[in-house]
Amino acid sequence: MYIEQAAYNSLEISKITALVARRCRSEIGALVAENTAPASDMGELSKRRELFGDVESYRGRKGDLPWADGLVSVAFMLEFAEENGLLSGEELVKIRLMLTLAGRMREELSENREEYPSFSILLRNMRDFAEETEMLSVIDDEGHLYDYASEKLAAVRREMRGLKETLRRRGHALLNDPSIASMLQERVLTLRNGRHAFLVRQDAISQFPGAVIERSGSGSSVYMEPHSLMSLNNEYSRLYGEEMLEETRIFREFTARLIKRKKGILDTENVLGTIDLFYALSEMTRLYKWRMPELSKRTEFSFVRARHPLLGDRSVPIDIRCGGKFRILVITGPNTGGKTVALKTAGVCVYFGWLGFPVPAGEGSVLGDIGELFADIGDEQSIEQSLSTFSAHITHVTGILDRVTQRSLVMMDELGAGTDPEEGAALGIALLDWLRERGALVLATTHHNPIKRYALAADGVETASVEFDAATLSPTYRILIGIPGRSNALLIAGKLGMKKEIIRRAEEAINGREVSMEDLIGELHEKRAALEREAREVERSRQKLAALEKDYESKIKAIEEKRDALIAKADKKALSIVRNAEDSARALIKNMANAEAEAQARRELEKKRSHFQKIEKSAIKREEKKETAESVVATGQELKAGDTVQLIGTSKSATVIEVSGKKARVRAGIAEVEVPLTKLKVITRKAAPPQPTVQIKVSRPVGVPSSIMVRGMTIDEAMPMVEQYLDQAYCAGYDAVTVIHGRGQGILRREVQELCKRLPYVAEHNLGGPGEGGYGVTVVKFRR
Repeated sequence: MYIEQAAYNSLEISKITALVARRCRSEIGALVAENTAPASDMGELSKRRELFGDVESYRGRKGDLPWADGLVSVAFMLEFAEENGLLSGEELVKIRLMLTLAGRMREELSENREEYPSFSILLRNMRDFAEETEMLSVIDDEGHLYDYASEKLAAVRREMRGLKETLRRRGHALLNDPSIASMLQERVLTLRNGRHAFLVRQDAISQFPGAVIERSGSGSSVYMEPHSLMSLNNEYSRLYGEEMLEETRIFREFTARLIKRKKGILDTENVLGTIDLFYALSEMTRLYKWRMPELSKRTEFSFVRARHPLLGDRSVPIDIRCGGKFRILVITGPNTGGKTVALKTAGVCVYFGWLGFPVPAGEGSVLGDIGELFADIGDEQSIEQSLSTFSAHITHVTGILDRVTQRSLVMMDELGAGTDPEEGAALGIALLDWLRERGALVLATTHHNPIKRYALAADGVETASVEFDAATLSPTYRILIGIPGRSNALLIAGKLGMKKEIIRRAEEAINGREVSMEDLIGELHEKRAALEREAREVERSRQKLAALEKDYESKIKAIEEKRDALIAKADKKALSIVRNAEDSARALIKNMANAEAEAQARRELEKKRSHFQKIEKSAIKREEKKETAESVVATGQELKAGDTVQLIGTSKSATVIEVSGKKARVRAGIAEVEVPLTKLKVITRKAAPPQPTVQIKVSRPVGVPSSIMVRGMTIDEAMPMVEQYLDQAYCAGYDAVTVIHGRGQGILRREVQELCKRLPYVAEHNLGGPGEGGYGVTVVKFRR
């Protein structure tokens, strides 16, 4: 989508972007927020939305992507380095921080690319900087090179340390000489301009055996270099110069390598900035309820409960739409009623929607295929309104008309203002009619009654008003589509104390046609108020009915569940009675002495067995019918990996791992089983969280206590026992156990804690607290 500069400025986009930028964690995120342009077409817009959706989904399920505090833009550093060929140590540290984060980010995005396919968009612009990161590891956090940065640097610094020690010893010897010490302002050997010197009193300069280097800040003393240290200082200065040259050579080498990869670094910076911007937008979504609008292929928009971000808590949510049944919406109403704010709110939502961002509006908002955004928004109330201002507006509008298409959204504030009302109204109607013929989408505001009448009569044009409370003389800022607004000028003047005679004469001066127009609008507002009251009553009744319906359904469900439970209980009892009777009959037959009677009894038992089997089959069929009616097979639902399901007849829930034929493999806690689809019902379609919340705990095996003591054992004796014990305790279902290793020298404690770090099922391990054994025990908590 193209937005003209005038529209960008009128909508105050930069101020709103600054609000988002303040939520970013770094300046690179703020820079991306300020420099992102709208998508060029619907395809690109869809990709941006998918990317934001995947990052948001990742954040909701797994937490924030890797991040590091202190990130700054390195673009200007690299540009300056191209000119002078040298980056400072501090600048290299900042670049290293970014490249290190980029490595972590690249690894995380790669690992999750299958689950979040749009991560590939980010990965395309991220390079591998492992070599550069390793190269820069020879610099400490302050920007200084470590000795091992090069062999020459290490050798020079070794020699400098030895020489410095010699200088220190000789300096201390001079300090211990009473004749020298008496001339010093301070008994300290100090380094000034790369030379070791003493601070000598002003009155002792001529007596001190040395040369003046510089005067102190107070002027009452000077720094002097003793003659006995001059040769050593000369050698130290030489080595210092060699150190500086070697450091500069290394920095230039690093700079040259980074400049060669400048484009890749800048692309990576942009990716990191984009992720930071998404974090800020996610915060805006959470704090201010911004929402991602639905997309439409038509040129239209509909924003529900939209708010202007710059108004903050003072903003009143509005519903505004254009497109569909009408292509032009003319908003009317009194000054300061909120017409211009409504215009700007719609423009801001359209712009941010085409950035691929959430918009300051609620659920159910729709954004269509808008190719261009033009706006002519002025200030009719300005005392500077004149022919020159009117000319400027006409020039601007003329330029807009030259570029408008069927996919354009044109916003014009105070249509027909700034000139003679009659001519201005005629010009406004002509503009709207021309734009209507071209099929453009138009939002306009006006005071003129002729334009209101045009909006009421013309096809494809709709009128709206900003609501005004006549009783309090204050606007409500609500948008009422379908009803034009009254100017309320005479009403406001009367309420504010204007003489009644003047008000009466003004009313007489208005021609009959305009009076009838105002009266018509007044009647429409009264009817609308009555309809709204009825609508509120209907809505209250609907909510009451919905509550009753919900209560009824819950009671019916409870009755059905109770009925099923009673039938199941009865079936179970009947089957038990039948089986007990059959067992008793067999026992009696077995103990019969008379063979003929035994044979007769067996025949009778066989006759009854068919009846018993009917009872048993009836109970089994009822249970199978219940399972089948609730199952995914009966409801026609298709199971997918990640769905949360419930095993029918139990309260256990599980996560689907794989569906194969008529069975599904599910995970419940640490157990994995295969279950027929006829015995599963879906609880939720949301993908299961990384750590399952439902666990199936097995019975604790005999002999697995809640703690183990290995105090006094050697490492070879203790560690196999601890590892085996932790395995058993985890399988037994413990949440936490205690390993008692004693205090001693801490060797056994360190080994236990190193083991805990390696075990994947250990969530955390800590030393015991007060009353738990302190340093003598380690409390191990398991993942669940």
